[in-house]
Amino acid sequence: MTWQQRYESSLMNTFGTPKLLLARGEGCHVWDSDGREYVDFLGGIAVNSLGHAHPAVVAAVTTQLQTLGHVSNLFTSEPQIALAERLLALLGADGRVFVSNSGAEANEAAFKLTRRTGRTHVVAAEGGFHGRTMGALALTSKAAYREPFEPLPGTVTFVPYGDAAALAAAVTDETAAVLLEPVQGEAGVRVPPDGYLSAARRVCDDHGALLWLDEVQTGIGRTGTWFAHQLASGQGVTPDIMTLAKGLGGGFPIGVTIGVGATGALFEPGNHGTTFGGNPVACAAALAVLETIEKDGLLDSASALGKTLRDGLPDPRVVEIRGEGLMIGLELSVDAPRTVSAALDQGFVINATGPSTIRLLPPLVLTDADATALIDAWPRILDAAERSS
Repeated sequence: MTWQQRYESSLMNTFGTPKLLLARGEGCHVWDSDGREYVDFLGGIAVNSLGHAHPAVVAAVTTQLQTLGHVSNLFTSEPQIALAERLLALLGADGRVFVSNSGAEANEAAFKLTRRTGRTHVVAAEGGFHGRTMGALALTSKAAYREPFEPLPGTVTFVPYGDAAALAAAVTDETAAVLLEPVQGEAGVRVPPDGYLSAARRVCDDHGALLWLDEVQTGIGRTGTWFAHQLASGQGVTPDIMTLAKGLGGGFPIGVTIGVGATGALFEPGNHGTTFGGNPVACAAALAVLETIEKDGLLDSASALGKTLRDGLPDPRVVEIRGEGLMIGLELSVDAPRTVSAALDQGFVINATGPSTIRLLPPLVLTDADATALIDAWPRILDAAERSS
């Protein structure tokens, strides 16, 4: 049997049959089971912030696993406490941290946290994506994701992303929280207008609602800042709740929910829990990621290489280029899924988020040479996508 046949006969059909069986990776490069090399501009969907097999993550996980692998949250460990302290310092705010295993779990915890206000109404954005568990799915607007599993929990109002007036009109004194991505990821890297997050902060303050920022995809250096709401467009906004995952663990599963100020004290013993969340190995991996990003200057590198890519990828078939740092969306006049296939044929892993939208989320350790390689191949990729239409 081929690996495709083995996959189809043993795994649930939630993703379709994958295009490749990947065998190993190093830095921004991966190799498939046939030994063919690819440059990875997807990074496990913004997860592999330090690329593949980074020595700092390998050493941190190995050392911690040899020392203490799992203890449950009946106890704690030094990496768990250190990670919570480090994240609060990067956020520049007092608060409390809950550590889980994924972005969906982080958002589930945040959703429950909003219920501790005594309110049940949440305002979220059209195009937003927050996970596929039942609570996170209730906050995700896409009908194709939601409708097969309705009724979903909660009272949720969806408003156009980036429209401050529509947001203000939807929030009332019964609203528990406003949920936004500082840059929308699954929607195709949508950057809001300057002042949008500040407007959301004011509306929440006016009505006593919590401002909840989902930084699962945008956080941990992806946009050239530790968190995307710290970009100039965020204008110094501090959320009441922030969720993180993906790039924080550098490939090791982790999720984080941060409650800022009094919000961090809303949970009491018994309100929420997790068996694996906050385990020492995941926290050690996350600490290694944060240390490496800082030590190696990867925030500045993400900003610089993101500009290199945005400046180098224009083409008559590229209608629009959006993004911040190494989070880039390209709107095409040619078919995006065909463009993904053409890129794979040329040795590049990229991603389509819609029929005409390409998303790039390379590791933060991307090199100038790898960026230039995609820029040089880009016209050939688009030519091949056109021919296959």
